[in-house]
Amino acid sequence: MPWLPRRWPKRIGLLLLALFFVYAGVSHFTQTEQFVAIVPSWLPAPLELVYVSGVFEILLGLGALLPRTRALAGWGLVALLVAVFPANVQMAVDAERWLAQGIPAWALYVRLPLQLVLAAWAWWATRPDIAEA
Repeated sequence: MPWLPRRWPKRIGLLLLALFFVYAGVSHFTQTEQFVAIVPSWLPAPLELVYVSGVFEILLGLGALLPRTRALAGWGLVALLVAVFPANVQMAVDAERWLAQGIPAWALYVRLPLQLVLAAWAWWATRPDIAEA
């Protein structure tokens, strides 16, 4: 597959990154109510924000697979993770609501540092290898 990086760890990381974000983006349309529920009240148009973020997750996930758009998609994914961070904070702030629905406490709080891990993954996976640059 000439459109993928040469090194296997980077290939696997890139493919998993794309799958992760495409799946997450699709889930914005299949589990819309759950996503709307974590949009902070100070943001306007929660439903529209959920749809827009879902579209961008899908487009950027797919864009990471294409050599011409890979670097831009990487930057876009990092920016998207920053943009959705308030929703993750809101979920932790409203912990009682989510605990009552059976979500474990650890899952509410691990989402916060996980955003940094996801951003680092997106950055690493979309940078060209030295041999490919």
